[in-house]
Amino acid sequence: MNQRQLHKTIESFDSKTFSSSEELLNHVLHQIVQHDTISIQGGRVWKLEAAKDAYRLIAQVGSVEKIETDYMVNVSAYKMFKSLAKHRTIVAKETDSYLRSKGIIKYSATGVGTLVNVDGTELFPYVLSFNTNLNHDAVAPTLNIISMAVTRMLRDRHIERKQEQLTKDLDKASEIQRSILPAHEMKFHNYEIFGVSMADRIVGGDFFDYIRDDEDDRLGIAVGDAASKGISAAVQALYVSGALKMGAGYQTKISSLIRKINNLVHHAFTDDRFITLFYAELAKDKQGLCTYVNAGHCSPMLFRAQSSTIELLEATGNIIGPFPDQNYRSEGVMIGKGDILLIYTDGVSEAMDVQGNQYSETRLEQKLKELKKSSAKDIARVILQDVLAFSTHGKYSDDKTIVVVKRIK
Repeated sequence: MNQRQLHKTIESFDSKTFSSSEELLNHVLHQIVQHDTISIQGGRVWKLEAAKDAYRLIAQVGSVEKIETDYMVNVSAYKMFKSLAKHRTIVAKETDSYLRSKGIIKYSATGVGTLVNVDGTELFPYVLSFNTNLNHDAVAPTLNIISMAVTRMLRDRHIERKQEQLTKDLDKASEIQRSILPAHEMKFHNYEIFGVSMADRIVGGDFFDYIRDDEDDRLGIAVGDAASKGISAAVQALYVSGALKMGAGYQTKISSLIRKINNLVHHAFTDDRFITLFYAELAKDKQGLCTYVNAGHCSPMLFRAQSSTIELLEATGNIIGPFPDQNYRSEGVMIGKGDILLIYTDGVSEAMDVQGNQYSETRLEQKLKELKKSSAKDIARVILQDVLAFSTHGKYSDDKTIVVVKRIK
């Protein structure tokens, strides 16, 4: 399971209304342990009790012998609580004699929530600890994604409790977002381009943009998808869109540009607020050169007119935000006459019908082949209409963005 899929799997556990953060964490813990593709056999939720300089056990699940209700472990006696603020996830040997007597010899732990300062020490408000046979390098990526996803759930619960009073502001934000998005249709030398974006809520985390240089020698095309929803996702999407517009004007290699944007996002946003991004540049040449960087985004589909086959433009780097100083590899493809590049967000391919079936990449490929003789505008519109018809009354909904690039001569 890749990083994006794992994050969405954890997000899916937040599927009902909970009376408290503790109830949510208890539910998520059970879902994680029971999930077939997450290699975790048992776990516990610890809550910070700052006044007592301790963490209190509030939930447990798995094969380990039951631990005493409300059992506490002292912060001063456990170096790992302070280490989590720096590393987020650790694997350690159990030192508490009582917990060892319950069969916990080795554990993995990850911090959850927004760090709080307690007497000069930064601590997570909650800690999830798990029983797993995996070593640190194997388990750390999984637990980091779990930590980010659950932290986002907790933060969104807090935000959503305040959103009713922000309705008017959100309406204004929606108006601003629509005004910043480019015109749907774009002509660039041998290409016609058409993009459309539909927010699942009043504002969304999807965006697309066209970035044309002053000499009209190249055209940048960006499609991004912020991991969360609502206004926080929209803010991050607009931030990245603005950074792209500023950076693209400096004639920088696109791999370096995306690397710099990743570092900007890492410092500007909390690391559970990541974004996926596909950025491509079309050149004014007869060969049809297209260079691109795919930062953890859905793999765009490149339909080849001569062979009626589809190539996928796979990821060339990690998602943007959580991991600083990442390297991004740029790749190049040649787009021939009649070829079609379909760039989209996962709200398209993962749209669900009433039975919970996904629209899927397979159906998207088939639709693209059916529409191969259509204009970029018609391809985008027909696909979006098909997705919306498929997902009417569906169980899951997300922002949807489609950009179609077709070489017409």
